[in-house]
Amino acid sequence: MMTREFTEYEDELEDDGLRARRRQGGVRVKLRGGMPRSRRGKIVAVVMLLVLAGLGVAGAMVVRNAILHDERFMIPSASAIETEGNLHVARGQLLSLFGEDIERNIFRVPLATRKAELEELPWVERATVMRLLPNHIRVAVTERTPVAFVRQGNHIGLVDANGVLLDMPADAQTKMHYSFPVVTGLDAKDPLSLRAARMKLYARFTGDLDGGGDKVSEKLSEVDLSNPEDVRAMVQDKGGEVQVHFGQDSFLDRYRKFEEHLQEWRSQYPHLASVDMRYDRQVVLEMQPGTDAPVSNEQQAATDPPKSSVAPTAQTRGHARPTAGSAKKPVSKGRKAEPKKKSSSGRGAVEQPSISTVSTAKAEGESFWVRPAAETELAEGSSAQLTYDPQVVHP
Repeated sequence: MMTREFTEYEDELEDDGLRARRRQGGVRVKLRGGMPRSRRGKIVAVVMLLVLAGLGVAGAMVVRNAILHDERFMIPSASAIETEGNLHVARGQLLSLFGEDIERNIFRVPLATRKAELEELPWVERATVMRLLPNHIRVAVTERTPVAFVRQGNHIGLVDANGVLLDMPADAQTKMHYSFPVVTGLDAKDPLSLRAARMKLYARFTGDLDGGGDKVSEKLSEVDLSNPEDVRAMVQDKGGEVQVHFGQDSFLDRYRKFEEHLQEWRSQYPHLASVDMRYDRQVVLEMQPGTDAPVSNEQQAATDPPKSSVAPTAQTRGHARPTAGSAKKPVSKGRKAEPKKKSSSGRGAVEQPSISTVSTAKAEGESFWVRPAAETELAEGSSAQLTYDPQVVHP
């Protein structure tokens, strides 16, 4: 009977019409079978499926139970835990997180929990934990990359680009050699977001300085980030260190201007301590505390009134005012205040500009206004030293 059916089916395929349909889309053949149509047959089929599913679950549980209690999958000792990528984090520090996993079945080790615990270590940026059958664990860590030293009081540590504070590794002097600037203005009490923002400013600052091709950042010994609107850095050269105020932008341009005039400033002002480059049309030089800024002939001439014109107006710098006493007129050490002079133009008396003021008139070329440490006249001829530091303004 079956042979006859297949023979008839083959004869039909030989038909030309069926051949064409076969080439176009094939012949659809229905196979007999499927779920039983009777109610009893359906119940029997469902019961058989449930029995097969139960047997599968039971078999899986048996296998799982056998694996969890099989001694071949037990972690024998700490030597079965492999570590890689840890240059600064000691292996013992990593293994301390797996102490309770020794002699535990490898499938009972909570990998996600161990990964989170590893990434809580300051030096660990990322971590992966995996099982190696039959009884080993592999731990791979990616450590943070420090970009600067950080000073907090008397403590010197490291900091990465995200503002994460790192302790100095014990093997820093033997394995690694760092040559970073020391960053100040970061505090462990500050939120991480604030430290990250200041380190982003630091990255922009050093990146801009090195953008010209020269490694200018290697000349920096210290960078103060406490004021985001005024990045201050200690710049080293042959003459020593000078603090430079860079502001918050145009870092490379301001450094080049500073470098161009530094030797000239040092030759005229041996006690130069600070240079403020934040202003477009003038540079403020500050001397070391307790020293006087020398006054050149050109600067002395600038303080004398012109003979044929009215003296330029002057404005007092707020931070140059003395903090104690009321000064009548600042005078140079060992000199008495000169009386008012009349201009030759006949416009009336003109008071000689004080050396504690900055002229608002701008002259062509380069000239320096010097603010040395001055004395003030007090009652009965006594004198008192002003408390501000000597400064120079270079318009």
